[in-house]
Parts: sequence; C-alpha cells; structure tokens
Amino acid sequence: QSVVRVVFHDRRLQYAEQQQLEGWRWSRPGDRILDIDIPLSVGILEPQIHPTLLNTVEFLWDPSRRTSVFVQVHCISTEFTLRKNGGEKGVPFRIQINTFEAGGNGDPPEHLHSASCLVKVFKPKGADRKQKTDREKVEKQPAPEREKFQPAYESTVLAEVG
Repeated sequence: QSVVRVVFHDRRLQYAEQQQLEGWRWSRPGDRILDIDIPLSVGILEPQIHPTLLNTVEFLWDPSRRTSVFVQVHCISTEFTLRKNGGEKGVPFRIQINTFEAGGNGDPPEHLHSASCLVKVFKPKGADRKQKTDREKVEKQPAPEREKFQPAYESTVLAEVG
C-alpha cells in the first residue's frame, strides 16, 4: 500500500498545516487538494480518497508489475502566501509517497520506503511568468554558478536512489 500526500515544505507552514488546510477547505467547499488521475495511472488497485484528508490519497499495487501513479494537485502555491507577499513567489509543496507492507494478524503495517519531491504549482500564465523570471535570474549568474542549477522538467519521476 502507498500513501501519497501533498504537504508544506516550509517548516513555518508545517506547524500550522491543519489550520491552513481548514482555511482552504472553508474557501473551497467540496474540493480536494490531491487526487489520483485514474486514466493516466497504470497498475494501481483500490485507490482510496478520504473525505476528511483533502491532501492524501492511498492505493494498493503489485510490486511485480510496472506501476505508475499520476496525481493532480488542485491548489496553487500562492493560495497559502500573504497577499502582500504573494505574486510570483508562492510556497513550495512537497509531494511525499510512503509505501507499507500490510501487517498480518492485526499487526501494524511495515514501512518499506519513502520518497518526495519539491513542487510549486501555478496557473499557466503565472507559471510562464515565474519560469521566465527564474530563467533570467539564472542567465545573469556567472557560468560556475549556473552549473549548480538543475533544469526544469514537465514531470518528475520518483526513483529509488542506489
């Protein structure tokens, strides 16, 4: 079983996560922060969405088969910034996946693996503007400094590191 969550990356927001999520729920009744994109996902079984955990999804999968899960994040990074400091900045989220092996005879599940990646979610025009200003900042850096930055990608593959 794997559990996927969208959480705040910044420690300051982690302490107030429940209040932030409740505020989001109040402003967007009936909406979820995270969903599984079932048509694009492969090899997942029994996807589960908990009505009260807006930022969490769970699913089972067969480790002997190729499996991929596509998730949809339905909130944008600027929804959790102060209006005066909003704009392009936005807050970083962390997509976190924890995998467990089901425990037998009432035993708790055994933690097998965890992975995460940092993401910022913007509306298309905001994302284009953000990428442009980020690219311009990097281009102004001296060559040795530019080598420290990783290129941006359309999607992120979470892979186990040796």
